[in-house]
Amino acid sequence: MLRLRTFSGTKRVTSRSDEAMRPGEIYRVDDPADDPKLYRSFVVVSRQTLIDSRFSTVVCAPIFSRRHGFSTQVSVGIDEGLKHESWIFCDNLVSLRKVQLTRFVGSLPRSKMDELSRALKMALVLE
Repeated sequence: MLRLRTFSGTKRVTSRSDEAMRPGEIYRVDDPADDPKLYRSFVVVSRQTLIDSRFSTVVCAPIFSRRHGFSTQVSVGIDEGLKHESWIFCDNLVSLRKVQLTRFVGSLPRSKMDELSRALKMALVLE
Protein backbone atom coordinates (compact mmCIF):
# COMPACT_ATOMS: atom_id res chain seq x y z
CA MET A 1 0.00 0.00 0.00
CA LEU A 2 1.29 3.46 -0.90
CA ARG A 3 0.67 6.60 1.08
CA LEU A 4 0.33 9.96 -0.63
CA ARG A 5 0.64 13.27 1.15
CA THR A 6 -2.25 15.63 0.42
CA PHE A 7 -3.15 19.09 1.69
CA SER A 8 -5.79 17.55 3.95
CA GLY A 9 -3.50 14.85 5.34
CA THR A 10 -2.36 11.42 4.20
CA LYS A 11 -4.38 9.35 1.74
CA ARG A 12 -3.98 5.63 1.24
CA VAL A 13 -3.57 4.49 -2.35
CA THR A 14 -3.50 0.79 -3.09
CA SER A 15 -1.78 -0.59 -6.14
CA ARG A 16 -3.89 -3.22 -7.94
CA SER A 17 -1.51 -4.05 -10.79
CA ASP A 18 -0.77 -7.54 -9.46
CA GLU A 19 -4.36 -8.55 -8.70
CA ALA A 20 -7.42 -9.23 -10.85
CA MET A 21 -10.28 -6.74 -10.96
CA ARG A 22 -13.34 -7.78 -8.90
CA PRO A 23 -17.02 -6.82 -8.81
CA GLY A 24 -17.61 -4.13 -6.22
CA GLU A 25 -14.28 -2.41 -6.71
CA ILE A 26 -14.28 1.35 -7.19
CA TYR A 27 -12.01 3.01 -9.75
CA ARG A 28 -11.44 6.65 -10.62
CA VAL A 29 -11.60 7.25 -14.38
CA ASP A 30 -10.05 10.39 -15.83
CA ASP A 31 -12.06 12.22 -18.49
CA PRO A 32 -14.91 9.70 -18.93
CA ALA A 33 -16.80 10.02 -22.23
CA ASP A 34 -19.88 12.25 -22.26
CA ASP A 35 -19.15 13.53 -18.75
CA PRO A 36 -18.44 17.21 -18.05
CA LYS A 37 -16.20 16.34 -15.07
CA LEU A 38 -12.48 15.77 -15.43
CA TYR A 39 -12.85 12.47 -13.58
CA ARG A 40 -15.53 10.26 -12.08
CA SER A 41 -15.49 7.20 -9.86
CA PHE A 42 -17.22 4.01 -10.99
CA VAL A 43 -17.99 0.71 -9.30
CA VAL A 44 -17.54 -2.50 -11.32
CA VAL A 45 -20.82 -4.46 -11.51
CA SER A 46 -19.95 -7.09 -14.14
CA ARG A 47 -19.74 -10.70 -13.02
CA GLN A 48 -16.28 -12.18 -12.50
CA THR A 49 -16.57 -14.43 -15.58
CA LEU A 50 -16.90 -11.38 -17.84
CA ILE A 51 -14.13 -9.51 -16.04
CA ASP A 52 -11.77 -12.47 -16.53
CA SER A 53 -12.76 -12.94 -20.19
CA ARG A 54 -11.13 -11.46 -23.28
CA PHE A 55 -13.88 -8.83 -23.53
CA SER A 56 -12.25 -5.43 -23.44
CA THR A 57 -15.07 -3.81 -21.45
CA VAL A 58 -16.93 -4.26 -18.17
CA VAL A 59 -20.22 -2.84 -16.93
CA CYS A 60 -19.89 -0.15 -14.27
CA ALA A 61 -22.17 2.12 -12.29
CA PRO A 62 -21.17 5.77 -11.87
CA ILE A 63 -20.80 7.39 -8.48
CA PHE A 64 -22.20 10.88 -7.96
CA SER A 65 -21.94 13.30 -5.04
CA ARG A 66 -25.63 14.25 -5.13
CA ARG A 67 -28.51 12.04 -4.07
CA HIS A 68 -31.91 12.06 -5.75
CA GLY A 69 -33.67 9.74 -3.31
CA PHE A 70 -34.22 6.85 -5.71
CA SER A 71 -34.28 3.30 -4.38
CA THR A 72 -31.76 2.46 -7.12
CA GLN A 73 -29.04 4.53 -5.43
CA VAL A 74 -26.59 3.09 -2.90
CA SER A 75 -24.69 5.29 -0.47
CA VAL A 76 -20.91 5.00 -0.30
CA GLY A 77 -18.26 7.16 1.27
CA ILE A 78 -15.02 7.37 3.20
CA ASP A 79 -15.21 3.74 4.36
CA GLU A 80 -15.11 2.65 0.70
CA GLY A 81 -12.15 4.91 -0.16
CA LEU A 82 -14.00 8.00 -1.42
CA LYS A 83 -13.37 11.56 -0.20
CA HIS A 84 -16.97 12.20 0.90
CA GLU A 85 -20.44 10.72 0.99
CA SER A 86 -21.63 9.79 -2.49
CA TRP A 87 -24.15 7.53 -4.24
CA ILE A 88 -23.87 4.74 -6.78
CA PHE A 89 -26.45 5.29 -9.54
CA CYS A 90 -27.71 1.92 -10.77
CA ASP A 91 -30.02 3.55 -13.33
CA ASN A 92 -27.06 4.87 -15.29
CA LEU A 93 -24.92 1.81 -16.11
CA VAL A 94 -22.09 2.23 -18.60
CA SER A 95 -19.61 -0.01 -20.37
CA LEU A 96 -16.01 1.04 -19.76
CA ARG A 97 -12.83 -0.32 -21.25
CA LYS A 98 -10.82 -2.31 -18.71
CA VAL A 99 -7.72 -0.26 -19.53
CA GLN A 100 -9.52 2.81 -18.17
CA LEU A 101 -9.87 1.19 -14.75
CA THR A 102 -6.36 1.63 -13.39
CA ARG A 103 -6.83 4.05 -10.48
CA PHE A 104 -8.14 1.82 -7.69
CA VAL A 105 -10.03 3.70 -4.98
CA GLY A 106 -11.50 1.00 -2.76
CA SER A 107 -13.91 -1.92 -2.46
CA LEU A 108 -17.48 -2.35 -1.30
CA PRO A 109 -17.95 -4.50 1.80
CA ARG A 110 -20.36 -7.46 1.66
CA SER A 111 -23.23 -5.39 3.12
CA LYS A 112 -22.87 -2.73 0.40
CA MET A 113 -22.60 -5.44 -2.27
CA ASP A 114 -25.95 -6.78 -1.04
CA GLU A 115 -27.47 -3.28 -1.27
CA LEU A 116 -25.96 -2.86 -4.74
CA SER A 117 -27.43 -6.19 -5.90
CA ARG A 118 -30.91 -5.14 -4.72
CA ALA A 119 -30.61 -1.74 -6.39
CA LEU A 120 -29.43 -3.30 -9.68
CA LYS A 121 -32.34 -5.78 -9.65
CA MET A 122 -34.72 -2.89 -9.11
CA ALA A 123 -33.13 -0.75 -11.85
CA LEU A 124 -33.21 -3.59 -14.34
CA VAL A 125 -36.70 -4.75 -13.27
CA LEU A 126 -35.45 -8.21 -12.34
CA GLU A 127 -37.62 -8.64 -9.24
